[in-house]
Amino acid sequence: MSEEPSAPDARTLRDIQSVVQQELTAFQRSFRASVSGSSGLLNTVTRYVLRQKGKRIRPTLVLLAAKVCGGITEATFRAATLVELLHTATLVHDDVVDEAETRRGAFSVNALWGNRVAVLVGDYFLSQGLLLALKHDDTRMLRILSDAVRRMAEGELLQVKRARSLGFDEATYFRIISDKTASLISACTMCGAVSASDDATAWERMETVGEQLGLAFQIRDDLFDYGTQGIGKPVGLDLKEKLTTLPLVFALDQADRASRRQMVRILRRRGRHPDDLAATLAFVKEHGGLKYARSRMVACVQAAQETLSTFPPSPAREAMIALADYVTTRKR
Repeated sequence: MSEEPSAPDARTLRDIQSVVQQELTAFQRSFRASVSGSSGLLNTVTRYVLRQKGKRIRPTLVLLAAKVCGGITEATFRAATLVELLHTATLVHDDVVDEAETRRGAFSVNALWGNRVAVLVGDYFLSQGLLLALKHDDTRMLRILSDAVRRMAEGELLQVKRARSLGFDEATYFRIISDKTASLISACTMCGAVSASDDATAWERMETVGEQLGLAFQIRDDLFDYGTQGIGKPVGLDLKEKLTTLPLVFALDQADRASRRQMVRILRRRGRHPDDLAATLAFVKEHGGLKYARSRMVACVQAAQETLSTFPPSPAREAMIALADYVTTRKR
């Protein structure tokens, strides 16, 4: 399956981030300072983690949301740092759980230093976030992010439970991705708003923006599972691990009883046949799963953009609207 082309006027992530480029540079300094420790091993590992630069989408969302809601403050930089500490900790812990040997094209922390060090480093990032929030009495932001962590754990556990029984329907799927993915994205936009404004209505609107962007982000990840190479995970990985995605959920719902029963048998096999993955991909395409997932992704993005349109016009608002479009066209 070939990737759908980007819109001719689509802005790159670099273009979008240019609106807060100076603030992102300041954030990077703040983030590096927050993870500096006294242990030689700890500093060696954290320096390695910091070299694996991601796209910084989450701190970008914090900064843009703050600009939309009134302006970036010192609390905004703390919010962006808190989010990135939490996100980095979850990535390190996830690699341990998944027994992953690589992260963003480089060896994972657990692959180089073992699971024990990886878990402890992840814990260190989490504790630094807690201490940063408590030091400045950022209780509201701490409450938002703590709730996001709770939801992420609950979403992952529900996914594990349902994957074992293949007990997925669309409502369950959206509950899972809302908790495990959208919760942190919505925490980003809401913390940005909280850092810049006392307007509770603006907080709620930004929370809605983040929730819809997070849902779209995860659906886009699902679509990567059906034919896109070079995205940091092998094509079909989620299918091999019985992590049911929206295209498959929809296809199973649309298929006749005999076809659905045959597909469920394939998914439940302990030892997979080499042709099973190809059969699953063909089944999803045949029953409209890819088209449906794209339509739901676009609907989530449009919902986010409609909510953003209720804020006063500004370069930051336009950048957030463009970032929503980027979610649907990103290549990895």
